[in-house]
Amino acid sequence: MDDESLSQWAERGDRRLRPVGQLKAVIVGHENRPSHLHPDLPRLLLRWDGYQWTPEGYAENYASAQRFLHGISGDGVVQGAPPPVRKKSVGRHRKPA
Repeated sequence: MDDESLSQWAERGDRRLRPVGQLKAVIVGHENRPSHLHPDLPRLLLRWDGYQWTPEGYAENYASAQRFLHGISGDGVVQGAPPPVRKKSVGRHRKPA
């Protein structure tokens, strides 16, 4: 058995805990329902304060809740980004060009 200091043991325990400030959205009145299956129901936005979930805001539906949780503003489209370039596959199952 290796000797571990009390501070190292406490640090290891703290890494397993939920980080303070984490956000989540739950369906109002139906917290145990899967949220992606009910996109039109309103959401309560919650923030973890290290001890309990505290109310942070309110969202009309799943899409607006996701925009809040992930910090998306505007129309959500990245402006000025070039479209992704797709490489042509060269496997045996492809026809030669």
